[in-house]
Amino acid sequence: MTPLISEFGSDRVEVRMYHTPNLTGLRKKYIPKRINEGWGLQHMKLYGVDDEIIMSGANLSEDYFTNRQDRYHLFKSKDLTDYFKRIHDGVAKLSFDIQPSTQEGSGGYTMAWPTTNAAPSPLDSPSNYKSAAEKHLAHLLLPSNSPTTTSPSPSTSKTTIYPILSLVPLLPSSTELPALTKILTHLTTPPLQNSSWTFTAGYFNMTPSFRRLLLSTRPASGTVLTAHPHANGFYGSKGVSGLLPAAYTHLAKSFLRKVKHEGLSESIVLKEWKKGMVGQEGGWTYHAKGLWVTFPSANGVGEKEDPSLTVVGSSNYTKRAYELDLEANVVIATEDPGLRKRLGEEVRWLGEHAREVGEKEFERPERKVGMDVRMAMWAVRVLGGAL
Repeated sequence: MTPLISEFGSDRVEVRMYHTPNLTGLRKKYIPKRINEGWGLQHMKLYGVDDEIIMSGANLSEDYFTNRQDRYHLFKSKDLTDYFKRIHDGVAKLSFDIQPSTQEGSGGYTMAWPTTNAAPSPLDSPSNYKSAAEKHLAHLLLPSNSPTTTSPSPSTSKTTIYPILSLVPLLPSSTELPALTKILTHLTTPPLQNSSWTFTAGYFNMTPSFRRLLLSTRPASGTVLTAHPHANGFYGSKGVSGLLPAAYTHLAKSFLRKVKHEGLSESIVLKEWKKGMVGQEGGWTYHAKGLWVTFPSANGVGEKEDPSLTVVGSSNYTKRAYELDLEANVVIATEDPGLRKRLGEEVRWLGEHAREVGEKEFERPERKVGMDVRMAMWAVRVLGGAL
């Protein structure tokens, strides 16, 4: 379970824990806790205070403030902040209430399902929970209730922000994947053909449909940036979770093969981010995710052109993101030269500790993926989970 925290004034803090309806019964009993997040969780990262909100892919644990690379965008907008507050409150009404406890064996807290919640507990009736959750949340994703924030700049150019969400475990008609599909489809036709993009996900496991969309753009240049195994948060973990870095290596190798098959090896590159090694002094992990798009200019796309569009938020663009987790993101479309410059700087900063890798990299003995990893990936899929 993952928390939703609300603070009211200085004397009242409410903590709610969302529990996926996909992890119940025998699955909940026998799947190891270290990997049971693969069956879905509350993955949104929303940090709002007054009329400002930070959109990120980061949690507020210690490593994010010390040695973990991620993205953070601050928005000063009452409309946007209020909208995500409604999303937060809507999910909180579908979550357990957490209270401190001193009882022996309680783990320091008690977990209760308030009678004022908008649905029955997912542990009691997953199907009824899903049905009630859909009725409770559906209105929040209607165009009339979803703000589009536009900010004119002093130079008369503007920036527009579109919230997109994936709440598929609770609400099938989510907006993230349709929005990204529309964006990438537009990049295949004039006047946006020959755009350039950078895509990043620390946990490299984009869905086959998203991969097809990305490759179908046939960009002037495309960069996929992901974590080297030594920068993966699961590197060195005990048990099944320790196999995850190798699983992502297997998926990265498959991606390069697909790029080659599509005849895109000259325009699309894969880079791995590494700064030291997890568990050693100075070692960082990589958790950034997002998409940046630079549209073709009248003179073609040059190396110093800056992005006009980016997506920032919690999504990893995976099966989990689109079928099992709750995700919150925004699309930022801008004509503002200053903001475009900063988006370009962001891409370059993320690339400072990255190097290009090709298929030969994955033929090295230490990068070979064993049968145990492939079997574990198969088992997760068979049991209804996802990486």
